[in-house]
Amino acid sequence: ETIGVITSPEGAALQDIKNILSRRYAGARIRLYPVLVQGSRASAQISAAIRQMDEEGLCDVAILARGGGSMEDLYPFNSREIALAIYQCATPLITAIGHETDFTVADLAADLRAPTPSAAAELAVPEGAKLLEKLAMTQAALEKAVRARTEEAAMALKAYEDYLPLSFARYADGARQQLAAAQTSLE
Repeated sequence: ETIGVITSPEGAALQDIKNILSRRYAGARIRLYPVLVQGSRASAQISAAIRQMDEEGLCDVAILARGGGSMEDLYPFNSREIALAIYQCATPLITAIGHETDFTVADLAADLRAPTPSAAAELAVPEGAKLLEKLAMTQAALEKAVRARTEEAAMALKAYEDYLPLSFARYADGARQQLAAAQTSLE
């Protein structure tokens, strides 16, 4: 239900993720953890954001994303600091860093690597239409099972209703005989 997105608030990666989530699973909430995604301060911000997101415990899954760039631009994602933060993160974390062919140390530490931010969003949530289809199938199966059980109970009740008058008549006859015996004894 809640996807933590660790990325630059100005980058195209965030917009791609939002677009996919709104189309695929409109009920998903995004919790943004804004960070620098390149430069000397990026590693510290990213690792701090991963830890904060995980400690808060508000997200079901997290996406660490950055659009394409040169290998120098992606350098912060090769830091030990980020790899350790990802490794220690209990929240499932998907990375989507750089272009499809780029790999970083962060990708190797993550639970799952996506080739693009859009693909990460697709991996993070189920497809709403498929969920509705599965729900409809489950509902139909449940209705069928309830109908079958109701029919079984109705047949059992009918059989009991047919038996009940005979059973009651036998009980009443037995009670009358006991009453007559008791009256005879009393007299």
